[in-house]
Amino acid sequence: MKREIGPNHMKINALPARTSLATGQMVLGNIDYDERATMRAWESFLADEPKCARDPVHPSHVRSLIHDSWYRSATGGINAQGIEAPLSSDRDEIEYLTRANAELLSAARRSFASLGQLLDGTGAMLVLADSDGVLIDAIGDKKTLHDGMDIHLAIGGKWNEDAVGTNGIGTALWTGEPTFVHAAEHFCAGIKSWTCAGAPIRDPLDGKIIGVVDLSGYSPIFRPHNTALVAATARQIEKALAEQQQEQRTRLLEAFISSAPSYRRKDGLVIVDHRGRAIFCNNVPDGETTEMMDGPMEPGRGRWLMNLPSSGSEADLARALPAHLRSCHITPLKLDGDLRGAALVFPSVPSVSSTAVVHQEVNKHLQDAVAMIVGESEALQAAIDIACRVARSGSVTSLLVEGETGVGKELFARLVHAGSRRAANDPFIAMNCGAITRDLFGSELFGHVAGAFTGASREGKPGVFELANGGVLSLDEIGELPLEIQPFLLRVLEERVVHRIGDSRGRPVDVRLVASTNRDLKQEIAAGRFRRDLYYRIGAVSIIVPPLRERGEDVLLLIEHFNRQIATAAGEDPLEFSREALDALLAYGWPGNVRELKNLVGRLHVLTRGRDVGLHNLPEEITASGSGSEAGSDSRVPAHESGGTLVEAERQAMKNALAAEGGNLSRVAKRLGISRPTLYRKLDQYGIRRGFI
Repeated sequence: MKREIGPNHMKINALPARTSLATGQMVLGNIDYDERATMRAWESFLADEPKCARDPVHPSHVRSLIHDSWYRSATGGINAQGIEAPLSSDRDEIEYLTRANAELLSAARRSFASLGQLLDGTGAMLVLADSDGVLIDAIGDKKTLHDGMDIHLAIGGKWNEDAVGTNGIGTALWTGEPTFVHAAEHFCAGIKSWTCAGAPIRDPLDGKIIGVVDLSGYSPIFRPHNTALVAATARQIEKALAEQQQEQRTRLLEAFISSAPSYRRKDGLVIVDHRGRAIFCNNVPDGETTEMMDGPMEPGRGRWLMNLPSSGSEADLARALPAHLRSCHITPLKLDGDLRGAALVFPSVPSVSSTAVVHQEVNKHLQDAVAMIVGESEALQAAIDIACRVARSGSVTSLLVEGETGVGKELFARLVHAGSRRAANDPFIAMNCGAITRDLFGSELFGHVAGAFTGASREGKPGVFELANGGVLSLDEIGELPLEIQPFLLRVLEERVVHRIGDSRGRPVDVRLVASTNRDLKQEIAAGRFRRDLYYRIGAVSIIVPPLRERGEDVLLLIEHFNRQIATAAGEDPLEFSREALDALLAYGWPGNVRELKNLVGRLHVLTRGRDVGLHNLPEEITASGSGSEAGSDSRVPAHESGGTLVEAERQAMKNALAAEGGNLSRVAKRLGISRPTLYRKLDQYGIRRGFI
């Protein structure tokens, strides 16, 4: 039977699927598909995108999977009138892709060879893409392969959703499930005459998606079972991958046995493959726990442990080990002359003393970092306590520090770094998001390869995530991060893998993130300037650093701290503040917080004649309130007027404590059992100069 039913309807002899002559609908499996209705929905979506984005209910004739993908495509900046995918024709890059995906190509060879002969003349082509959606192999009907070049459905074409919107390859990568996208369901107008069905391929070792197999052609090739066909092909490829990995595992074990005659059965052993993933474990702790496990298989198999250097020397391997594995002995394992893995041997008797030394050093670093945060107010101490808990925890990988400009948020990032250090050289990398231009954000965060964009470094450049690997990355003013960069940051935090700009190869990173902001991120979310999912990812644990005006007598502690710090650096005596000056400083609102106070003390050291600071030495904005000149002025009682034995005894006790502690006010306050702010008031009340000794 052959009958034409109009330009927007489909020929009923072209597809075996059920077709309605009255409406131009066909059934895609269990989904009703109406070409004209789908096109109208797409046009409506593009015409009023904000409304579509706010409306959680998709049109009844458009699948939710497709509608959600359209939204991702539109918000991701994909040109809906696009006619092709990006294509790399550079021979060096294609050669690199082939080498990087050699295992996947080898595992797919048998399936592609058997299916390729069957596809000739069917109007269909079978393609293989890597984890970034870049095509690395294609077979099938010759005419379709030729026509596929028009839309760059060929080796080197990039078909993830970030590149070309809704399509079988990219949407299967996003969902992680077998997926078909038919005709008008595509986001880009130039590929709406095609139909495609893709299925993700997962690594049998760790379950990560490493590629996609896809069946594509002009829309008449659609069959309800196309998705089942590619899903079955993906499973065959995964089975071939598992066989390859098992063979490599056996060969690496044999290589280890022949190269390590001194290995003892009670020693811990981990064999890693060429990607640094554990493929065999015996007698080793599982992750952060201290429980020892026996047997050749364990829950940690497939976990990434390290990057193997290309040289393969034992010295380079030892340097590549992360800090928590540096107590082991490492041996390179070569197959056919190439480095294909390494053996990590943990002595059966752990070095308790060295472990204790590491903990002692970490505690000392943490104590030193806490001492850098000056203040005794309850709100500040609560923030310090949370930061210390995060620093000691191995499970919390990100922290959000909120507070006004100048409160000292970076000190909390350094505290987390000090408390989580596993080696002396663990890096601390800080980046101010407010100081980076929009065009350079991606390069600064994730790095780039040589020639990735105009002005890129000739040698390539690592981003701050790579530089902070094994340590802490502090991202200040995280609220300034452009909206288009935020999904990539979220992906790195979720997957712990960085992709440099222009590079399909992932680089695993072990980084603790401390993000800080002076903005209200919840308001930024409501305004559409910050992603909700990123906020909950970085803000699982958050700290609010109180402003200086809410920290009470911490102002006096900070004045003493900066006063002595600046005096010591200049080789001078500290300044002496009058009681009226201190009262005025206590009453001031400090809009610039601790940074403003530090700058003020520095200015007073430069401009004050002599060493005494009175009200007349302070800036007008501080004395204008008048609270410092009169408040409490009657409470000062000179020693010669008091006449009371209790007052005199207290005065003498303070002088004795000052003499005993050599003028160290912190120790004097502790000796007398009073706070330092109280000590300052008493010294001023009794007319005792701190430098009298």
